[in-house]
Amino acid sequence: MATRAYKPTTPGRRGMTVPSFEEVTKFSPEKKLLTTLKKHAGRNSYGRITVRHHGGGNKIKYRLVDFKRQVEGKATVIGVEYDPNRTAYIALVEYEDGTRKYILAPAGLTDGDVIESGAAADIKVGNTLPIANIPVGTLINNIELYPGKGGQLVRSAGAAAQLMAKENGTAQIRLPSGEVRLVRLDCKATIGQIGNIEHDTIKVGKAGKTRHKGIRPTVRGSVMNPCDHPHGGGEGRSPIGRPGPVTPWGKPALGYKTRNKKARTEKNIVKHRNGK
Repeated sequence: MATRAYKPTTPGRRGMTVPSFEEVTKFSPEKKLLTTLKKHAGRNSYGRITVRHHGGGNKIKYRLVDFKRQVEGKATVIGVEYDPNRTAYIALVEYEDGTRKYILAPAGLTDGDVIESGAAADIKVGNTLPIANIPVGTLINNIELYPGKGGQLVRSAGAAAQLMAKENGTAQIRLPSGEVRLVRLDCKATIGQIGNIEHDTIKVGKAGKTRHKGIRPTVRGSVMNPCDHPHGGGEGRSPIGRPGPVTPWGKPALGYKTRNKKARTEKNIVKHRNGK
């Protein structure tokens, strides 16, 4: 995938880049695989804002993506589509019985390609099979943590994990963050790297595009009043007046470790992403 730049006809256009959508081959979604997506603007069931800076955004329909890949057999790729709900592209596939489903589109997958799900599937981009049947060193994505629950890891644009080793009923998988994690061998994974690889090089260019995503402006604490933020107050541009930055509720921020070391899944992490 490549990016496309514009001539600087306006300040917002200057420096803006957008995807070229070279991988996209289908431009209208499958209506039977769409559902409405209700927005909550960061509010909980009581109507109180629990997540700040959410609200607005374009109206979008949710695409029902098959993360489980439980339908065994071969399927033909009908088209690759843009999905407004995620950074990755999705592919519409049709199985031999006529069933159509959306899957995450790996890099290199295009119209007419045949993919397969099941333990007997070949080691080919887009095929899904148990980790026990995947050779060590293979790049994989859409990895299950619990058999049958569906892929939960490595689902964003350009992401790929590597199968490092297999022993004692578990596999060691190196995730894109650098973390090495144990996953059961009977969990499924998909071969290849997620498409839309150059997504992280996109330059937004103007504030309006962020509003289209449903993200509202963020105000710095140092420009607030003392009653609104611990960093607020002072005459002119003042330091925060604390040993380190904190959240609006006084908790340490920017580097403060919040991970629970007693978490149940901690035993499955062989190496943390920070190398410790």
